[in-house]
Amino acid sequence: MPTKTSLPTRITSALKTSFIADALAMPVHWFYQPIEIERAFAGGIQRFEPAPAFHPSSIMSLHSKHSGGRQLVNDSAKGHSVKHQPIQVVGNMILKDKAQFWDKPNVHYHHGMPAGTNTLNAHCARVLMRTLASSAEPYNRQTFVSAYIDFMTREPAAHPDTYAESYHRGFFANLAQGRKSDDCGMVTHDTASIGGLVTVAPLVFSERLKGTGTAELKMICRAHLALTHPDESLMKVSDRYVQLLCDLMDGPAEQDMTALLLEAARGTTTVSLASLLARNLPDNQVVGHIFSRACYISDSWPVVLYLAAKYQHEPWQALKVNTNLGGDNVHRGIILGTLLGLQNSAVATSWFEQLADHNAIALEIEALISVACAPR
Repeated sequence: MPTKTSLPTRITSALKTSFIADALAMPVHWFYQPIEIERAFAGGIQRFEPAPAFHPSSIMSLHSKHSGGRQLVNDSAKGHSVKHQPIQVVGNMILKDKAQFWDKPNVHYHHGMPAGTNTLNAHCARVLMRTLASSAEPYNRQTFVSAYIDFMTREPAAHPDTYAESYHRGFFANLAQGRKSDDCGMVTHDTASIGGLVTVAPLVFSERLKGTGTAELKMICRAHLALTHPDESLMKVSDRYVQLLCDLMDGPAEQDMTALLLEAARGTTTVSLASLLARNLPDNQVVGHIFSRACYISDSWPVVLYLAAKYQHEPWQALKVNTNLGGDNVHRGIILGTLLGLQNSAVATSWFEQLADHNAIALEIEALISVACAPR
């Protein structure tokens, strides 16, 4: 993107593109075989689509409604045993009208959501955006966590989703046991997942516009992640993500973006992304064989960087490829869309107004940037 384009304009493009990527992938989120996507949508996803009624890979019925993780494991976090029957988080504390869908096989994780609708984690990014826009003061983790709790427990629900990731359920299980709200993050098998990075970019953008340095930003984002994702391996990737966002905001020449993406992978994978890019393998061979399609950050982070490097000049194609690769394509897509949107506004310009909540999201982005850029 030409350096003449202002940073607020580029941030607007990045955030809009992230919400587009989320809604694009929503109907085939956690479809783990590309053939399943083809059966549901001939030719794959090419535009916003509603969530289909049948989900061939859904294991929502195996996930605990009392805590993070699966029903097959103890409903309490390791080292935090419960002395009585734990409260049912899904149905009683969060997703109060959605518990009925969790016990049925092949129910879509985003049951009944129309085309162009955003998923729960994207809505949580909006909660953070609204929190940051509510005050010119620096980010306050207690202010955010209070807003998060209020948002998640509202009745009627403040979002349209049916499923809540493990981290949401673990957080509210701990909250129900009386833990302080800033110490409710639960460690489960999938704490170190790409979904944990979804709220990082709005925080980076807001603080960067206020003049916060990169080193301090990394610490702020670590403290933010600790609220819901207390995992050191994820925080190390967060450091890489923050550094990458800051470097991209500095406006590198197009030829330098690949170098930044490859640098962001350093130390997070043993696979050489540069070699993979040179080999130009089919994307289904890279994602699904070399890297997993699942949420785990050890694979999902290099997948995002690989796709961003390969398709940096074709952002819409990048988002479609990511979507049709399946797996945790929603959360990968949000990060991928953020990175590509900082460099190219084509997707945001063409697709944003087709989002169900585009008017509200546009106002929230504008407010976030306006408050961050206000004279001190």
